[in-house]
Amino acid sequence: TQIVNTLARRAYRRPVSTRDTEVLMSFYQRGRNDGGTFDAGIEMAVRRVLSDPDFIFRREAEPAAVVAGKPYRVSDLELASRLSFFLWSSVPDDELLKVAEQGRLKQPLVLEAQVKRMLKDPRSAALVDNFAGQWLSIRALATQVPVAGLFPNFDDNLRNAMRKEMELFVTYMIQNDRPVTEMLDANYTFVNERLAKHYSIPNVYGSYFRKVELPAELDYRRGLLGKGLLMTISSQPGRTSPVQRGKTVMQTFLGVEPPAPPPNVEINLQTGGDDRAGIPTMREQMEMHRKNEPCASCHKIMDPIGFSLENFDATGAWRDLDGTKPVDAKGTLVDGTKLNGAKELRGALVKYSPQFVRVATEKMLIYALGRGTEYYDMPLVRQIVRDAAKTNYRFSSLILAVVKSEPFQYNEKLMTKAGTVERASR
Repeated sequence: TQIVNTLARRAYRRPVSTRDTEVLMSFYQRGRNDGGTFDAGIEMAVRRVLSDPDFIFRREAEPAAVVAGKPYRVSDLELASRLSFFLWSSVPDDELLKVAEQGRLKQPLVLEAQVKRMLKDPRSAALVDNFAGQWLSIRALATQVPVAGLFPNFDDNLRNAMRKEMELFVTYMIQNDRPVTEMLDANYTFVNERLAKHYSIPNVYGSYFRKVELPAELDYRRGLLGKGLLMTISSQPGRTSPVQRGKTVMQTFLGVEPPAPPPNVEINLQTGGDDRAGIPTMREQMEMHRKNEPCASCHKIMDPIGFSLENFDATGAWRDLDGTKPVDAKGTLVDGTKLNGAKELRGALVKYSPQFVRVATEKMLIYALGRGTEYYDMPLVRQIVRDAAKTNYRFSSLILAVVKSEPFQYNEKLMTKAGTVERASR
């Protein structure tokens, strides 16, 4: 009885009723009778738990006195599930369930304490794996395959190291409650010997990862822009892609979606300049490509960003030459800002830090609610960013604001001509 009640409480994410116990014990007894052993009985009870709708679905009961078309606050137990699946991608633990059973989770100070406790828990790594994995496209690295003949130093060990670096970087930010804007300009990263060699970071030995402060001569490695993962996933297998890199930076850092290329436009360029005569550098090819409309109007937005990152090759390694020619990393943003390399692009992004925080907030709200944001969510996003400025945009301020928001704590009844439709929170 103790075993099945403990399991059911965690699986159903609520107190176990007498009826729950009776059902599970009847299955235990059936398994015990058929199999003849204690373990056989427990196995049958476990199978019953795993097939219960309360385990399979996160059901949220509608209050009896709900008014049609009006939002209503979910129960403390339902809020506990929303919170645990947001921060841990898993069920509430005993402490969170206990607070919810007591009806205290909705109290602002109690809720805040639980959020901070959960963020410090190792299970918050799921927030990095899933939230950051989506926002920063960490998962895309698995399908990126640079041409071996052109990039012989790229292998699975380097791929895994790039992913681990990004995960540790974001984990450190969240668990140490660093400002979100520090992601743009942090002068440290996490490397092992394999990745340090790729980055030309000296005196790093062994396969384990450690936090290192970037020396002045590697200033271009600061922040997200210096991560090999971001440079690799925004490249083509055989070459860099200023267009793709410009688009990636616009989407990830500024929340801007560039228009799709017009039909019948040639997008396949040759591998950039090398020892073979007659093959121009990537920049020269792009300059020829963008001479005519309608290409020029879009490329003038994306290309300067991508050109400023041309010192990174298609695997994120630093280079001074594109083949036999010096890399030209100059460009001009649409706001008139002159760029010459990754450092100046980073400075331009730092200037737009509130926009970066807005993108992070919107992505976090999408992840927490399990739905896309709508126009009516934007005032909330802007309010969260304004309030977070008072704490220097620390991660906890964004997460707490999302958790305390009405969309996270309330459910809605949407009336349609066909009847009442429930919008799930996640």
